[in-house]
Amino acid sequence: MSLQGLIPLPVASHDGAVSVEQAIKGRRSTRHFTNESVTVEELSQLLWAGQGVTQVTSEPASGSKHRQRMGDLRAVPSAGALFPLELYVVVGSAEGIGPGFYHYVPKGHGLVQITNGDLRKSLWDGALQQDAIRAAPMTIVIAAVTGRMEAKYGQRTGRYVHIEVGAAAENIALQAVSLRLGTVLMGAFQDEILRKLLSLPSDHHVLASSRPETGLSKHCGP
Repeated sequence: MSLQGLIPLPVASHDGAVSVEQAIKGRRSTRHFTNESVTVEELSQLLWAGQGVTQVTSEPASGSKHRQRMGDLRAVPSAGALFPLELYVVVGSAEGIGPGFYHYVPKGHGLVQITNGDLRKSLWDGALQQDAIRAAPMTIVIAAVTGRMEAKYGQRTGRYVHIEVGAAAENIALQAVSLRLGTVLMGAFQDEILRKLLSLPSDHHVLASSRPETGLSKHCGP
């Protein structure tokens, strides 16, 4: 992805106030949201947790028998460090960023705007009219480009992508808990309708079933 037109996001924090154990204990699916907007700082943190760069390296890991892939390492493990996942955000109501559809760029930690305007109603239609989609101030869409893995892993590509999206989704959910936000994972939507609605490239597959999208918003309580 070109960095041209990149909207920089605030630097992600690496030192939160909530322990991993507390976040795991507090994670719940939330389908009822307040009308509060998310902040650009919260959006930044959630995207970093899902696919953010955590280390840039050109050296093998200490004691490793195999050289690591040169380049950026991410918050989520990836078979062969091939990183097939792409994160997109449908923003309806956020402080510091206008309504629209955005692509997250891990290198540079920023957003590239794809379209203007609030797509939540259209997304709701394509996601079997689940009200949480329309109510949440934003939705993070997890897509996969399986071609990045197929040359190396062949028929096992699907399995590895499933593992990776689960890791990314859980990272986002736990980060949401630490930010006192509510989140729910959703896999019930019409795959091709959503891909066309969001004008995703033909090799990008919106993940369904165990390959969910994530709707995020403020908790409806403490």
